Amino acid sequence: MAATFDLVIRGGTIADGTGAPLFEADVAVAGNRIAQVGTGLASGREEIDARGRLVTPGFVDIHTHYDGQAAWDSRLAPSSWHGVTTAVMGNCGVGFAPVRAADRDRLVELMEGVEDIPEAVLHEGLGWQWESFAQYLDYLAGRPHDIDFCAQLPHGALRVYVMGERGARLEAATDEDIARMRSLTADAMRAGAIGFSTSRTLNHKTVKGDPTPSLRATEAELTGIVLGMRDAGRGAIEMISDFRELDAEFSMARRLVQASGRPMTISLAQNHVRTERWRDLLALMEAACAQGLPIRGQVAPRPIGLLYGLQATLHPFCRHPSYRQIAELGLAERVTAMRSPQMRARLLAEQPEEAVQVLGKRLTDFERIFPLGEIPDYEPRRDQSVAAIAQREGRAPAEVAYDLLLEDEGRNFLSTQFANYADFDLEACRTMLASDCTLPGLGDGGAHVGIIADASFPTYLLTHWGRDRPTGRFDVTWLVSRQTRDTARAVGLTDRGTIVPGMKADLNVIDFGRLSVERPYMAFDLPAGGRRLLQRARGYEATIVSGEIVYREGEATGALPGALVRGPAH
Repeated sequence: MAATFDLVIRGGTIADGTGAPLFEADVAVAGNRIAQVGTGLASGREEIDARGRLVTPGFVDIHTHYDGQAAWDSRLAPSSWHGVTTAVMGNCGVGFAPVRAADRDRLVELMEGVEDIPEAVLHEGLGWQWESFAQYLDYLAGRPHDIDFCAQLPHGALRVYVMGERGARLEAATDEDIARMRSLTADAMRAGAIGFSTSRTLNHKTVKGDPTPSLRATEAELTGIVLGMRDAGRGAIEMISDFRELDAEFSMARRLVQASGRPMTISLAQNHVRTERWRDLLALMEAACAQGLPIRGQVAPRPIGLLYGLQATLHPFCRHPSYRQIAELGLAERVTAMRSPQMRARLLAEQPEEAVQVLGKRLTDFERIFPLGEIPDYEPRRDQSVAAIAQREGRAPAEVAYDLLLEDEGRNFLSTQFANYADFDLEACRTMLASDCTLPGLGDGGAHVGIIADASFPTYLLTHWGRDRPTGRFDVTWLVSRQTRDTARAVGLTDRGTIVPGMKADLNVIDFGRLSVERPYMAFDLPAGGRRLLQRARGYEATIVSGEIVYREGEATGALPGALVRGPAH
């Protein structure tokens, strides 16, 4: 007798994305849609025994930077290793369209500076077979992918396209410039952009140190752009800002949402200098939500920080003169050199070059530098820091860091935090996550390839906050709904994010007891031999996109059903 369905996930424990209590059921898939959810369903052409396993919708990650990788790679790893079945890229106002040929280098310099993706990688990997945003989308749609992805129109690229050198120099846009940006924004939304992103933070600079072009964009300019979204009747707004003048800046954000009728997300994190400022911003968001304005914070489930290592972009000795002399050697050669007693003594006695001061104390703030560990610990106790270890052992902190860097033949990593960990715990994160006016995000998959590995955020959200943290855990069904239905709805995707008949068949089958993030490692698989930090997961028994199994136990099946999602889908 012929099978009734293409795929049946049999007997799993369902977290359906709605926040409803867990229940046991079969999930039947026909084509790329969920056909039925219930018990004793008819047979499938292919079946997965999910008894004792958690079955969830595929995760929707609304903050990635695969704008380049999607052009050269069919696999949007590492996000696709962490249960993500839809990724939203083009965040923080950076991307590669629209673009004139003369401005390609400028966009590469901006992406390299803001997102730590090397120039050589981008120049070799990008085809540049586009000028308009619509042409860029067409180019991306021509390559099969493992998961679905959405692209936002980046303010930096749009501004340079319209204003050229004036835009890069942060000059104010003229009325004519604004009218052109409005028209191009409407065109991009109609072509399939999921939204528009902008950056207003001093932290975002080109590799040459120039500020991001959108830094000082006036309210008139931003209003013109979001009115283009209103003209098209679609799109979400994503913004990152320093909120140096909190009330004035947030009031402008409110006016942009009111003028456009479009939803907005804003990056929200605890600054380690102004440690309570995030509470003020969250309060403003919650007040706006209470008044019916769709403004929500994007928050991280763990500290925001950096990984230090001999294979990474940074470590505590990377600017010491003696290290600079060996920096271009292979890893094994550097490890051998650093194990020399003479080199060790010289490096530990040296002071870093002046250029390191742009990083402030961060490279040698040993009270906030921790061994990451074979099983990564992202909520370490204060007494686990390099400084604390040094005090117990009667050694200098730099000596401890030096020895830790050489472990595992130089492949070890140290971690440091610059946000969300001011009090050496994740209570600030917990408060942010608990708010009805926030969403999980900020994982930056595809970016900062030499200094972070945060695309694992979705896995960490479930494991740390739903299972492992001794206190303050959240219900797993609620966490799943936040990473599926809620993130999908925030960008206008209403055809995915829940396990309900008729919805898109994007699913995860998870051994929840075994689910974990592995230790990051450095791979050298980008174009031009570029490196990137990767981090795998354990416990994803199957990840399914459009009804096809794309990963089993973290290994690719060869199926590539993922596609560009052109704007809101219903």
